[in-house]
Amino acid sequence: MFIVRRRRATALAIISAALLAACSAAPVLPRPGGGSAVAVAVGSGGQATAEDGAIPLDRPLGVDSQEPAIARLRADLRDALREASIYAAADGVTLSVSSGWRSQKFQSQLLADATRKYHSQEEAARWVATPETSPHVSGDAVDIAGEDAMSWLSQHGARFGLCQIYSNERWHYEYRAAALRGACPLMYQDPTEDPRMKR
Repeated sequence: MFIVRRRRATALAIISAALLAACSAAPVLPRPGGGSAVAVAVGSGGQATAEDGAIPLDRPLGVDSQEPAIARLRADLRDALREASIYAAADGVTLSVSSGWRSQKFQSQLLADATRKYHSQEEAARWVATPETSPHVSGDAVDIAGEDAMSWLSQHGARFGLCQIYSNERWHYEYRAAALRGACPLMYQDPTEDPRMKR
C-alpha cells in the first residue's frame, strides 16, 4: 500500500511540474533552422519580434509572405523560393520558412542562446553565425520548415539555384546562381568550415 501511494505521489509531482512548465513557457522560435539546436523567446523585454525577422515555431511563413523575415530577403533568393514552391506544390509539398532575414539584434540573441546551450563559443559557432557573418542578416539564407519540404528541396533545389550549404543543417538554403548551370557546390560540414564565417 505504501509503495502504491508513493508511486502515485511521484507521478502526480511529475505531471504537475510538466503542466506548470508548459503553461508558463514563453512562445519560442526554432534555432533558426527547423531542427533546432536553439530556441529564443519572442515578445517584450528586448526579445526578437517580427520586425527582427522572428517567426513563431508553430507558424512558419509561406514564401509569399510580406513579413520582414521574407520581404527582406534578397530578391534572387525570394524569387527562387517562389518558383520552387509552385513545383513543390504540384508534388504535394508546401515550402514554408522557419527563419529568413534576421536583424543583427536577433542574430546576436541566437548566438548568445547557443553559447549558453553549448557552454562554448566554439560549439555554438557550428550552429549560429555572428551578426557580422550570418547570411540570414544579409538576407541571403532561409531555413526551411518541415521534413517533406527539406527532402523535396534536397532533391530539386539546384534546379532553382537553391542549395543546402551545411551538412549539419538540412534546413539551411542559400541561392547559388551557378547551380542553375550544373549542381550545387559541395557542402561544408558545418559553418566553421565556411570561409565567409572567418571575416
